[in-house]
Order: sequence, then structure tokens, then C-alpha cells
Amino acid sequence: MTQPQISSRLADFSADFRLERVPAEVRTRAKHLILDAVGIAIACTQWDFARVTLAGLRELAGPGGDVPVIGHGESLPLRDAVAMNALLVHGLDYDDTHPAGVIHATTSILPAALGFATRLGSSGRDLLAAYILGMETTTRLGAAAKGGFHQVGFHPTGLIGTFGCTLAAARLLGLDAERIVQAQGIALSFASGSLEFLNDGAWTKRLHPGWAGAAGITAATLAKNGFVGTRAAYEGRFGLYNSHLGALAEQCDLGLITSGLGETWETNNVAIKPVPACHFTHACADAASILHGDWKGAPVKRIVARVPAGVMKTVCEPIDNKRRPANAYEAQFSIPYSVATGLRFGRFTLDALEPAAFQDPQTLALAALVECEADPKADFPRYYGGEVLVELADGRTLKHSEPVNRGAATRPISNADIVAKFHDNAARAVNRAQADRILEAVLSVEQGSARDLAQLLGTPARLENKQ
Repeated sequence: MTQPQISSRLADFSADFRLERVPAEVRTRAKHLILDAVGIAIACTQWDFARVTLAGLRELAGPGGDVPVIGHGESLPLRDAVAMNALLVHGLDYDDTHPAGVIHATTSILPAALGFATRLGSSGRDLLAAYILGMETTTRLGAAAKGGFHQVGFHPTGLIGTFGCTLAAARLLGLDAERIVQAQGIALSFASGSLEFLNDGAWTKRLHPGWAGAAGITAATLAKNGFVGTRAAYEGRFGLYNSHLGALAEQCDLGLITSGLGETWETNNVAIKPVPACHFTHACADAASILHGDWKGAPVKRIVARVPAGVMKTVCEPIDNKRRPANAYEAQFSIPYSVATGLRFGRFTLDALEPAAFQDPQTLALAALVECEADPKADFPRYYGGEVLVELADGRTLKHSEPVNRGAATRPISNADIVAKFHDNAARAVNRAQADRILEAVLSVEQGSARDLAQLLGTPARLENKQ
């Protein structure tokens, strides 16, 4: 008997999805993932790229708008607000990651679900249900590629996020399974996201999740009104995996997309970032930070950073650019800079994204000594491990390995840690009383409405516009 197409199976799951069937611990974790994203978005209001993006979107939108922009005290039309809020969540690269999917799922799903739920007047329960549904499907769609999208230059957060946002939007619209099939087929023509930004530190990656959110809302709404989409969105001859991966499509495991739906909850496997940089850099940044106490500023001859082969293109190449990041974004995607920063200061925080930090001569001198090697023992993409060896001029060698990155499923960051991270981030732009109000609203989202939450998040923050 022929198996139903993947889009049909996802549609059936989505049409029948109910929040009461989600285990309590998954709902609790989901709310903390939302809290983490909100704290990052609030902190992100302080950065120049946020101001520039809002100016451009405001110019396109013209007067009016009914969806609040986080931390800015103003509203935009639905899809523009989704694009802006997603940029705020993703802009500092401090947002969560699903390791197997190699994807930032919350950064597209939450702004899309929140914005659309606000427009539709949905309850907080429906918002939470749509968010969890989007997380469960997006992460599986990413995992099926086995890390392949990065290898051919696509950014899964934008590319795959489009489909998860489509399913979340369809859930909020209450579409039946057939319309949800059509919506996914429409989304196939919208999905996008290029990794070319890695070569020059362009800001374009920050736009990917919001574009995914706006595309998902558009696809679902077109399907609601009868627009016809292709049915084999994923496994078709020119479906997602074959068209984007080419020969690498052969390594995909499409069975992962529907395996365990409604039984195994991938939301629990989403990793919180302890470091505000590409997740691929974390283990080496942590390893270097741990070596900081033993190093004590001794003259260095050579530094070796070992990372999974699958991340070399993203955080190690081209090596000259990585050793001298030209801007904050290049710094966040640089193994040499993250190692140099960790070794010198014993930590990598948002302060490392300031021009004074990534232009510091002493830090750059250390980064120039970093050589990157592929580690054949790395368990990637299950973990984003790393190892740092520091050869000192006096003949000593300092070495530390972090085979399992902090935040991975076997080294989880607790909900209490997420609350602490939220307060650290929120304190950069709002006072403690406002932060506490937001925390309470997010963690009790089922008792409120999507609009009430969106309006609270839209309360103006202090704006400083950092570079």
C-alpha cells in the first residue's frame, strides 16, 4: 500500500492538533523557550540594524498597522510586524537551536504565530498550540536533511521555517487537512534563505526567519481561500529536498519528518544558547574560556581549534575573514574570534559584539594564531562539540575538549537558567518591573490573549542604537 505523501501526514497531524494532548512538561518548556526569545528581542532593540530595518519596513508599510513591534511602542501591518519581530529575536544570534535540525525554530515560529494570533484575536491557548505545532514540524523537517542544507549554501532557519510557519498559521485559521496540504505546496515556492552572508558579514541572515513567517501566513491564507498548491512539497521530483540538496538528497531520512509525531516531543530537544554567537562556536568558546585561568596571559605560539567537519564552512572559512571580523556578525560566526575572546576574558557575552571588542588589537593578535581543524570524532549534528589546544612559547600545551555543547539535550539549560538569561537580556533595555510583567505574562500565556501579550511586548524600551 502506498504511503500518504508527507504533506498529507503533516496536514492530518496539524488539523487534529490539540493543546490538551501536549504533556505539561512540554508546554512548560515551550513557554520558557518563548521567554528566552522575548528577552533576546528586547535586548536587540538597542542595535543599529534593528533601527535601520524598522525604518525600511515603516516606509514600505505607510501609515497604520495593527500588530505591535516588540519594544518600540508602535505597530506595523501583520507581515511587516512579523518580519521585524523575527529580526529582533534572531538579530543577535542568541536564539535557540534544534541541533539535529541545525535550525533556529523559535525565531520564525513565534513571531509568525504571535502576529497572526494577534490579528485573528486568538486566545493564548491557541497561540501556544500553534507555536508548539510549528516547533514539532519545523525541527523534524530540518533533521531529515542530516545537515545537508548548510553544505549547499541554504539557511534552514529561513528555508525550513517557512513550512513550520505555514502549519502554525493553518492551525490558527482552523484549516482542514486538505487546505493544509495546499498551503504546504504553496509554501514550497516561497521558501528561501542563502548563506552568502558568511562571506562578508551582511545583515541578510537576520531577515530570513521573518520572511519565513510572512510567507507561511501568506501560504496558509491563500490556501484558505482556495489557492491550489503542489501536493508533493517535500519528496517530489522538484520538491524541497531534491530541488535544494541535489545529490545530497540521497542522504536524507524523510522518515524522521513524521516519526514520533505526537509521541516524542522535539520541543524538549531544542537547545538554549548560553553564548550570543553561532551555535557552532559555543564549544570552542567555552573550552577557551575554561583554559583562561590556566593561561594567565602567557606568550602563545599556536592555537588549534577542532570542530566538526560539517561546520567548517560556516565558522572557519575563509580563515582570513574569521581571524579579523569586520563587524559583529562576522565575530559571531568566527571560531578564531570566539576562541581568542574566551581565552582572553574567560567568557563570551554580548559585550564581545561591540566594535571596541572585535577591533581590539590584543584579541585580534590571539585570533591570528588560531588554526581550525576538522575533528573526525565529532558527533555532529547531534552535538556541536569543539576542542581547543593552546601551545605556549615556554613549551607547555593547554588543552580542553567540550564534545557536548552546553544546551544540548544531554547538557540542558534549565528553565531557571532561562529565566536568569531573560533578565540579563531584558535589563539592557527595560526596568525590572517591566521585565517581571513580561515574564509573568509569557509563563501564564494560556490564561490571556495573544493581543494582550503582543501589546505588553510592544511597550517602548530604551533605545540606544549600538553598531
